[in-house]
Amino acid sequence: MLVKTEQDEIQSFLADSSNMAGGRAARVVIPENSEEVAEALARASSERTPVTVAGAGTGIVGGRVPLGGVALSTQKLNHVGEIIREGEGGRAAVGAGVVLADFQREVRARGLLYPLDPTESSCFVGGTVATNASGARTFKYGPTRRYVRRLKVALAGGDLLDIGRGEILADAEGRIRVPLSGGRNIEARLPSYTMPATRKHAAGYFVAPGADLIDLFVGSEGTLGVVTEVEVSLLPQPEGVLAGVVFFRTEDDLLSFVHDARERSLAARAIGEAGRLDARALEYFDEESLKFLRERYPLVPLRAAGAVFFEQETTPATEDALTGEWLELVERHGALANDSWFGTNQHDRAEMRAFRHALPVMVNEWLARHGQRKVSTDMAVPDEAFPRMLDFYKQTLRAGRLQYVIFGHVGDNHVHVNVLPRDDVEQLAAREIYLKFIRRAVSLGGTISAEHGVGKIKREYLRELYGDAALREMAELKRAFDPACILGRGNIFGEEFLRA
Repeated sequence: MLVKTEQDEIQSFLADSSNMAGGRAARVVIPENSEEVAEALARASSERTPVTVAGAGTGIVGGRVPLGGVALSTQKLNHVGEIIREGEGGRAAVGAGVVLADFQREVRARGLLYPLDPTESSCFVGGTVATNASGARTFKYGPTRRYVRRLKVALAGGDLLDIGRGEILADAEGRIRVPLSGGRNIEARLPSYTMPATRKHAAGYFVAPGADLIDLFVGSEGTLGVVTEVEVSLLPQPEGVLAGVVFFRTEDDLLSFVHDARERSLAARAIGEAGRLDARALEYFDEESLKFLRERYPLVPLRAAGAVFFEQETTPATEDALTGEWLELVERHGALANDSWFGTNQHDRAEMRAFRHALPVMVNEWLARHGQRKVSTDMAVPDEAFPRMLDFYKQTLRAGRLQYVIFGHVGDNHVHVNVLPRDDVEQLAAREIYLKFIRRAVSLGGTISAEHGVGKIKREYLRELYGDAALREMAELKRAFDPACILGRGNIFGEEFLRA
């Protein structure tokens, strides 16, 4: 196990993409296998030393930023096991430190698909499990949780768990019993809250009747144990993909198009019929987003009030019919058909995905010029509430005279509002408005974080969602797995909840 203590050597382990300040640690430990992770945690528990898991650093909620103690890097846990075909799909065991993009390339070379699609594919696989990561293709494929078959987890006391899906379940009262070596057990109880009924949710511990222990670790943000290895399910690689960027004159037309495409897609999945219209991604751009993008993409039509990016999987036998269905949908909802973009070849699809991902980069460049930090939302609401939530976003921002762009995963009612402060006064106003957005999303049955997790930055908002009593239940669950409370200090809930 490599140990770094020189401050100039460990600086890169003390931050993540949130740009949260204050990261500090006495040392960084870099284990090379699961046993060394367990050994490091056992030592930390005996010394009551906080441990923060350091993945790739792509997270944006401060989860990787240590506030003292030890940073434990998973970068050496980077082995990809055998990729095994099973029927049309397959499975593979992957170390927590494997870069997602590298793993997906290996899978793709074997004609298989691991469908996880976060914006930043340089993340580590372990980090995607810790946050239940998702992305654009989640509309069809769901988040990380759906694909996790087995986990190897190092617990704070030094025990190693190797658990398969379905092996350890909570009972009807939410009690869960985890056998350890030497006849010992962890006895825990799931929190009593009900999770929001949204398509995506990444805020707090997973609870459900008969919940699987695997699902409890997925999305727990390094607070219950350290994931060292994951076995995931793989899907067959699609034969072809139709992609499009469709522009609209009015937002009403855009939203009716999204509603129709979503309902058709869900109906096709419900009956399991291949060859029908079934979007794997539905992404939204508001009018302000298109203004930004015109700087780099002058073909964005001036009369467009918004756009939708979609992807549809095809085969040679279905490509023409599905293209016709999408074009009929475009015409039916009054889109700017002649100004919209469509493509089936790899180059065209890559260009459209580059268009989709250009906006966050351009926003960050704009903020750097103004010396400000963006204020970005991650809420999602149930289907029926989305038009009201979107209207509330826009009306509130316009009343505050704040600059903004809104884009993201409209198929899952999950868009990112990026408020763009031009000075410190607007920065303060943006953060006050953010709390209004949180409270409105919660009042509509939504979640405060749909895909990025809670980390340190959003933990106060978790109180808005669940309340202090639920957070105390979560802390009690954490203490069952981590009696010394060393893991992920500051993530999900504050220190006051960890005091006995």
